[in-house]
Amino acid sequence: MSRRFLILAEGHFGPLTSKTANACIRYVPGEVVAVLDSTQAGHTAQEILGFGGAIPVVASFAEGMAHAPRALLIGIAPAGGQFPSTWRAIVCDALRAGLDVWSGLHTMLGDDPEFAAIAQVSGAAIRDLRRAPADLDVGSGRVRDLEATIVLTVGTDCNIGKMTTQLQVQRAVQAHGHRVHFAATGQTGILVEGRGIAVDAVVADFIAGAAESLTIEAAQDADIVLVEGQGSLLHPAYSGVTLGLMHGALPHAMVLCAQPSRTTITRNPWVAIPPLRDVMALYAQAMAPLRPATVIALALNTFDLDDTAARRAVARAQDETGLPVTDPVRFDPAPIADAIARFHTDRLAP
Repeated sequence: MSRRFLILAEGHFGPLTSKTANACIRYVPGEVVAVLDSTQAGHTAQEILGFGGAIPVVASFAEGMAHAPRALLIGIAPAGGQFPSTWRAIVCDALRAGLDVWSGLHTMLGDDPEFAAIAQVSGAAIRDLRRAPADLDVGSGRVRDLEATIVLTVGTDCNIGKMTTQLQVQRAVQAHGHRVHFAATGQTGILVEGRGIAVDAVVADFIAGAAESLTIEAAQDADIVLVEGQGSLLHPAYSGVTLGLMHGALPHAMVLCAQPSRTTITRNPWVAIPPLRDVMALYAQAMAPLRPATVIALALNTFDLDDTAARRAVARAQDETGLPVTDPVRFDPAPIADAIARFHTDRLAP
């Protein structure tokens, strides 16, 4: 049954400010009935994002209800993941109307006494996508026993396309005849895939264990597991979750995600992003003691460049690294998918 989301993105709906909404619209558009943002009302998702077709943007909750939603989705993933207090009345209205509320914020809406009381009366469910399982263990290297090839996306920075890359290449890798599963490690990936663990909400000691657990689960009946990366080893705020994910998933290979126009770390302009080959070496060095793994392809995020500049950026990255490079959203994801398929075949060769 379709979840029929009314996406709440009041004042934030846009290419860079509504990550959760955008992924939902890109990958499960049939489950989205409307977006609530009074500042963009009257437009469509296609007009705002460049994809999403005729999904309407509405001005009010009442207008959104006219589209017969079954659930309200919190459509943003801000730094720190806190719930905007100005949205409280809308969430209360949704719960009173019997709509389930889906949230990927760090703030657990299900723990809010007012929300919980309304939901109990109406029968609505509150689904906190970032709520970590209670039975996680520390990492112990169990992934080494898997036969599946594990491929992890890593980045020069956060919010640069690690989840999108894996989702874009998944079908192209399957076209090579391989069974491929996506392991979601963030709230938006969980929303799209329907399962996973938001590793950035896990207590630090258990991040590797969480990554290990979800990788093992995704490897069931799979030849190749595409693990969603998080953060960046270069990021002062998010490097911890990146390393924990790397050591828990123990990838055989990595795909590096980068944005050509971005020269410093997000919200940290004092941290310069090094040349691509230096970043590749950094990730390889971090993996070497546990399982040797190298970057085998690059995914560029060129959304802010025109077509000519984007193609030049791809060519420069190919020249600099000697690896397959593409923007898997703007262009064909095949160069990355082909690299993954070749790596898998070579790894299993006698």
